[in-house]
Amino acid sequence: AQYLRIAMAGTVATTLRVDGEAIDVTVALPESENFSISQLNSLSIQTPTGAFIPLSSIVKTDMASGNIVISRENQKRYVTVTASIYGTDLGSATEEIRAKLEAIPLPSGYRFSLGGDYETMMESFGSLGLALLLAILLVYMVMAAQFESLLYPIIIMFTLPLAFTGSIAALYISGQTLNVSSIIGAIMLTGIVVNNAIVLIDYINQKRKEGLSCEEAIIFAGPRRLRPILMTSLTTILGLLPLALATGEGTEMQLPMSVLVIGGLISSTFLTLVIIPAIYMSITSRKEKRKLKKEARKSKKLNELTGVS
Repeated sequence: AQYLRIAMAGTVATTLRVDGEAIDVTVALPESENFSISQLNSLSIQTPTGAFIPLSSIVKTDMASGNIVISRENQKRYVTVTASIYGTDLGSATEEIRAKLEAIPLPSGYRFSLGGDYETMMESFGSLGLALLLAILLVYMVMAAQFESLLYPIIIMFTLPLAFTGSIAALYISGQTLNVSSIIGAIMLTGIVVNNAIVLIDYINQKRKEGLSCEEAIIFAGPRRLRPILMTSLTTILGLLPLALATGEGTEMQLPMSVLVIGGLISSTFLTLVIIPAIYMSITSRKEKRKLKKEARKSKKLNELTGVS
């Protein structure tokens, strides 16, 4: 085996140093790169006695397929199969490949796993999902500190599902997919869409402090906050529109992100003006009713105590 390895692949006989650079000198048979089966069988092997015998006298030669390289991970052999994606997205291609592989009956001790770009994408989804939750939490904490209330930020946070509904619809209509770029857009959207609800809720609270009822404050604030809300949303949408319309090379990263943000802004802008005031009025009315019931119970208890005394 050692003789065949030296004859076929060669061996480093010495190292030549030229101007401080080390060059290995490999010695091998001249025709080793183009050996035929007959030439291989006719190789002379030296025995311990010094005599030379042909390889065919001690070796049986058969044609068969084998591994050029044996790769191992955790002391287990593995083979890597790579492919490029054309005309589809990574998620759809991965699901199709998984379905095909699961239909193949694997021998005992064999298994398959998906890696490469798919593994990187799943790791990125996990990190970005955590970042999205953290962004929502930070936005809520900032609003709770500014409003000095835990109730009004909850009402404002209802704009997020309204925005994400429009974002998903925009991705579907434009033929884009939910990928790393679009999730980054969702994180951006978390801090953008709450602005309209903040403007509206804050103005409603101001009018209620001036003596208006909840319903009167909502009716008064809606038409007067419509213009600044539309201006804020339109400026952002128009700023992202060139990215959404770009079709040149290198737009794969920016296109899903811009489409998701634009879709979320459009849906949240119009739904905020209708749904958020309704949620505000519903929650505030229940809060006031509970407050009145609590005051009534206190008054009744006080009357009973006064009557006994």
